[in-house]
Amino acid sequence: MADNLEEKQWREKLQEMVDSSSRIVFFGGAGVSTESGIPDFRSRDGLFQQKYKYRPQRILSRTFYNRHPDIFYDFYRERMLYLDAQPNIAHRKLAEMEAAGKLTAVITQNIDGLHQKAGSKNVLEIHGSVHRNYCRICGKVYDAAYMKHTSGVPVCSCGGEIKPDVVLYEERLKTELMREAERYIREADMIIIAGTSLAVYPAARLVRYYKGLKRVLINRDPTGMEQIAQLVIHDSIGKVMGQIKVEGMEQEAPEQAAQEQKA
Repeated sequence: MADNLEEKQWREKLQEMVDSSSRIVFFGGAGVSTESGIPDFRSRDGLFQQKYKYRPQRILSRTFYNRHPDIFYDFYRERMLYLDAQPNIAHRKLAEMEAAGKLTAVITQNIDGLHQKAGSKNVLEIHGSVHRNYCRICGKVYDAAYMKHTSGVPVCSCGGEIKPDVVLYEERLKTELMREAERYIREADMIIIAGTSLAVYPAARLVRYYKGLKRVLINRDPTGMEQIAQLVIHDSIGKVMGQIKVEGMEQEAPEQAAQEQKA
């Protein structure tokens, strides 16, 4: 494991890893979207540290959803739907790396759709997406904007309840999607893990399928999992990803990157 490197050192090492790779996989968590104004879960200012009548972990469980759908949907609309959020430097850099043929897949625990909004094509959303909501009776699909402007328990035109296509606590992840993610990670020649505490299973277990020697961990705060990586960087994800140069692609202006980090 490499840690506590000076910025010049980690920039050079990260760039060297990227330059020598052609099957990079990105595995990201909530921290990837915090620079877009979407709060994460476990940090000091995260969703789980905020005060509610019920703990957010409980509200986001299948049991609570079944028993108190009205409270669940109020929380969902207020705290899970950030429809004005825009992709940040990290999202755009990943799309750039994919377009250049360097990155094969983005595997995300996020449900905000910002990777696709930035232009990424091969995104595996293992926890689902707020942009897909379906009627539990007829299967009709509704978008996030529709859900944002409902009240109470949202109801389909057929009378059925509309449920977000997101994985709640106590629900199983989709087997085929997990197998696809595992395949990409096994075949990767480099994996970048960013913005995740690696505390949510079984999703976090996926990174163990990578057996190579180019495992990078990027997180502003220590995760306790630093020992699994060959390169550890404790800094802003947008700042770190923005430093990567992709051959043949136009680079982002440093001034613009700095402004976005402050926003």
